[in-house]
Amino acid sequence: MNGFERLHATLAFGQPDRIPLGFYVVDCDTIERVIGRKTYARDKIRTQIALWEGRRDEVVESLKNDVVEFYRKIDLCDIICCKEAYCGVPQNYQPPKVRKIDATTWQDEVGRVYKVSELSNEFVCVEDPTLKGKEFTIDDFPPDQEIQPQDESVFEAFDYLLQQLGQQRFILGHSSLGAAPMLGGMEQGLCEYIANPDVVKAAIAQNVKRGNALDRQMIRPGQQGVLFEEDLGTTRASILSPQMFREFCFPALKVRTQHVKSFGQKVFIHSCGHTWELLDMFIEAGIDAYQSLQTDAGMDLSKLKDRFADRLVFWGGIAIEILVKGTPADVRKNVRDALAVAKRRGGIILGPSHSIAYGVPYDNFMALLDEFHKHAYYA
Repeated sequence: MNGFERLHATLAFGQPDRIPLGFYVVDCDTIERVIGRKTYARDKIRTQIALWEGRRDEVVESLKNDVVEFYRKIDLCDIICCKEAYCGVPQNYQPPKVRKIDATTWQDEVGRVYKVSELSNEFVCVEDPTLKGKEFTIDDFPPDQEIQPQDESVFEAFDYLLQQLGQQRFILGHSSLGAAPMLGGMEQGLCEYIANPDVVKAAIAQNVKRGNALDRQMIRPGQQGVLFEEDLGTTRASILSPQMFREFCFPALKVRTQHVKSFGQKVFIHSCGHTWELLDMFIEAGIDAYQSLQTDAGMDLSKLKDRFADRLVFWGGIAIEILVKGTPADVRKNVRDALAVAKRRGGIILGPSHSIAYGVPYDNFMALLDEFHKHAYYA
């Protein structure tokens, strides 16, 4: 079987020749060790600086070549997300005017301040005057707003990935969900659900309209599924109560899921945190698979299968905490344990609870691949 076939068998709760493997995303340090050179793929600091400096084509060429080479070299992933191969910037991109304040701080032309986070290898916006003190109204989300299509060149690297690997691997694209917006950031956004529910519902309605309008372009020829991304949980509970989620978010989730499925796509959702109370609604909406089983938020693979059985495919089982802080022996044991559950229960894609994150020791990554290769087959 190839990866394409394994995923379809798993999504139908059948038994493939081995458990399928996939990574939500792989960061640059791991990609560079595998391909033996620097890359812009998931190097968020270098990429942002290159885009600010007008070197968009240089970034895209790196994404095209490096991501394909990475997945060919490790040759074990059955499902690939678009995230490493999506730049989102068109060929005619005009970068904003930015100035470097010091070695770790940049400011753009409207006053947003960005600080380098070495730990996560990214720029973090620490000050945004465009949102400071902003009061949202229904007028901010007009229902008749025209939705403009994206420039086709933003898909250049992803289309190349599909062309090179789409015949053998199950490739996931993405499309907007926007079912649980946090207007003005998390703190203000949660307050808006209580103080201004009609405004939140207007924002969600506009998100649904935009997502539906763009699906025909976002869903690329050759891809097999769409990944929605929306973090809906904390380490203890869902961010919104199940009752609020059903009132505000569920209708949008169901409409967007069914619209994507009308294009013949399988629908995956990525959400960090504890989301036990929401999973029945994911299933009711038509979600096929759930990714990001955050171990320290109680998303235990075996317990999830006990409760949801063959109603939802789960993608995870390897704790990111062990990948980052454990030893290769710890990683190997985690892989074996997860594979044992997957073989016994079915309907599971093996992968990290989040990603192959920046800072994962290379020896741990290689231990994951080696142990998986030894034990993933049924026969």
